[in-house]
Amino acid sequence: MRHGDKIKNLGRTASHRAALMSNLTCQLIEHKRITTTLTKAKSLRVYAEPLITRSKEDNMHNRRIVFSYLQNKEAIKELFGVIGDKVANRPGGYTRIIKLPRRMGDAADMAMIELVDFNTIYGKDNDAAGAKKTRRSRRSGGAKKAEAATETAVENTVTEATEAPATDATETATEENA
Repeated sequence: MRHGDKIKNLGRTASHRAALMSNLTCQLIEHKRITTTLTKAKSLRVYAEPLITRSKEDNMHNRRIVFSYLQNKEAIKELFGVIGDKVANRPGGYTRIIKLPRRMGDAADMAMIELVDFNTIYGKDNDAAGAKKTRRSRRSGGAKKAEAATETAVENTVTEATEAPATDATETATEENA
């Protein structure tokens, strides 16, 4: 029985598991998005997020602590440089796990884990530039906007309809007189 045992062992010894998490974290820092099994992704989030939190404050103490986990100078530079600056105002939740279809060979549950602030496919980067976020109610706000849009569309079509025949009639009348 595993009562109170919260760590996911991943079928590995402690040293193998530490090396695996260190390597996965270095790859996540380098590539900003990796694909792995769902269980490894969930374990990686628990391992990597405290290290990313340390990167918010760039001092020698935090660098040494993170280096004791990762053992990769390039990953430390990237973490405390680019990533630390980008996540400085975020209070947590630096990673996102997205489930993928099962792997063909062994039908393992797959997932993509990515750094939230470095997403280029969707999110804040692709919203309208300078769009102001407002609080929205689920009632009546959308209905009023939809009514206003239909009213303006109807007005535009009415004005176009009244203008178009008048110009056509005057043109045909001048052609008949000539």
